[in-house]
Amino acid sequence: MGITPTGGVARTKAALAHFLLDMLNAKHDNACMGRKKNPNAQALGSLGGRARAERLSDTQIARIARKGGKARAAKLSASELSRIAKLAVAARERKRRGKS
Repeated sequence: MGITPTGGVARTKAALAHFLLDMLNAKHDNACMGRKKNPNAQALGSLGGRARAERLSDTQIARIARKGGKARAAKLSASELSRIAKLAVAARERKRRGKS
């Protein structure tokens, strides 16, 4: 047990709480600084994805795309889903009529 001035424990707790709040605020202020992606890692990942895609069959690619479509639809609101569906219907109708 060390020698502390009167109120030393309270000051220490207050200083610790202040320090923790400062650290928390600094983390929120600089949230996007740590999210910058490494372009070299992105390029390598892209190459790996393309190499894998070349080995997949059409049915496997369709299965993967279906999962992506369902995940995207789950994130969209009902009005956005409706808007996208209407655009798809219009595109199919243009294609059926022979217009680009």
